[in-house]
Amino acid sequence: MDLKEQLQQFTGGSSERHIDPKFSYLPGLLGLVLLNGWMYLQQAAMTFYPERALAATPASWGLAYEDVFLSAQDGVRLHGWYIPRQGAKRVLLFMHGNAGNISHRGESIALFHRLGLNVLIFDYRGYGKSHGSPSERGLYQDAAAAWHYLIETRGFHSEDIILFGRSLGGAVAAKLASEVQAGSVILESTFSSARDVAASLFPVLSRLVVLRYDFNTASYLKNVASPVLVLHSPEDDIIPFYLGERVYLAAGEPKVFVEMQGGHNGGFLQTQPRYQEALRRFIASY
Repeated sequence: MDLKEQLQQFTGGSSERHIDPKFSYLPGLLGLVLLNGWMYLQQAAMTFYPERALAATPASWGLAYEDVFLSAQDGVRLHGWYIPRQGAKRVLLFMHGNAGNISHRGESIALFHRLGLNVLIFDYRGYGKSHGSPSERGLYQDAAAAWHYLIETRGFHSEDIILFGRSLGGAVAAKLASEVQAGSVILESTFSSARDVAASLFPVLSRLVVLRYDFNTASYLKNVASPVLVLHSPEDDIIPFYLGERVYLAAGEPKVFVEMQGGHNGGFLQTQPRYQEALRRFIASY
């Protein structure tokens, strides 16, 4: 009797073991659960890239400024800069992208100052001199704190506040715009939702994992009554151009779309002087 026959006799049947079909999905399910857990924990590090050290101040660009300290609704202390423009009636509230801090936005601050605007730029929690750690809900609270500062401390009327958001800051600006009545909204190189960005980067994986963040710009824009300017480049190497088009389609009238040139981080420089002229026309119109 060979070994196979001995095993059959001992076990009362076949020596081959098969997984019960009812449980054949378990290894794949376990793998998916583990993948989701790992991805969930990693998403903060994949979304936010804060830097603490400030590389410069507006004085480095020849601009007078004031340090501003704000308190978000949950008590987190935030830092920003207020850059006044003599004789300016309106102010631009600047919401930056997911990397660096306010000191890396010098060219843009100077540009908006040249366009005749006061500027308030602040660091989200966990960035620069702001306390705490970044989160989606936290960023929304930070933007609301900056808005209330302009209204309550600086005395601006809501219609004289322009909301500007670049990249991730576009989602933050859209969320704020859906809750207040700003004079106008400018969204540059931003995306329709975090889910759409994930799908563009990981078409298959994005369908399998639970996303920790929403950042649903397109959804927020459905509740925005302010005029909206959307700027995006077909050469954007981080946020695909079609996501910028989705942002524009989600916005209500009046709205304007401007096609930029260049990559994600330097497109506003590569599109000059057309970029500045487009901003000037939009600001003058609304």
